[in-house]
Amino acid sequence: MQVNSQHDRAVLNNKVEMPWMGLGVFQAREGGEVERAVHWALEAGYRCIDTASIYGNERGVGRAVRESSVPRERIFITTKVWNSALRNGNVRKAFEASMERLGLEILDLYLIHWPVDIAFVRAWKVLEQLHRSGAVRAIGVSNFQVHHLEALLRSCEITPAVNQVEFHPYLVQPDLHEFCRANGILLQAWSPLMQGHLTQVDALGRLADKYNRTPAQIVLRWDLQHGVAAIPKSVRRERIEQNFQVFDFELSAADMAALDALDRGRRFGPDPDRFSF
Repeated sequence: MQVNSQHDRAVLNNKVEMPWMGLGVFQAREGGEVERAVHWALEAGYRCIDTASIYGNERGVGRAVRESSVPRERIFITTKVWNSALRNGNVRKAFEASMERLGLEILDLYLIHWPVDIAFVRAWKVLEQLHRSGAVRAIGVSNFQVHHLEALLRSCEITPAVNQVEFHPYLVQPDLHEFCRANGILLQAWSPLMQGHLTQVDALGRLADKYNRTPAQIVLRWDLQHGVAAIPKSVRRERIEQNFQVFDFELSAADMAALDALDRGRRFGPDPDRFSF
């Protein structure tokens, strides 16, 4: 996968273009912390910001986007519908609440946050309606495994554009990645930096020394060369800037394979087949 410029875009299955790299704001506090992070990201060149209703910081994200000198049409905003809305059948109401908090007229990408039983099939119909109405440019899912996607594809009219999942060298999920690729669904990595555990991986340290990069930059470049979009999270300006500096080098095929071989099937976040929230 050739992604050699911050201006390169992933073309989703409905022809909408999405930046390969975005800022994740999970656990960024509402108010000044998340607003500063978004401002710094946009100044550094990011054009994709990923939030969710459950994060509690949609207002801050929206405020920072509106205050930025970057035109709104150049910024790709993602948010997600939380599990309670799926269970209660209140997806449309949840979407409208998110849009009010964000202060946006149109959302770029709306995701089902977790595959809640069979409720995600019913919820997907609402996302399809939102997309057809023009309120959302693209719709997708998060934390879906192959069997969840198979259940959704049996009944959907619009194929998900994105599947956002935990993805890093300890959790490569090749079968899921191949299934998504075969069905035109872009994989996007949350927690690509292994929630800070990447500093404990000796192979990443060696590659960081070899390429004169940080371990985080090595992992994010590995994502891009696999054709996987990424949304690393940080609220520190220097880390936000460093994480975006991954477009001017390339990992060799041997080093890509070495990182693939680290796969342990290890999750640092919840298991999509065993979560209870």
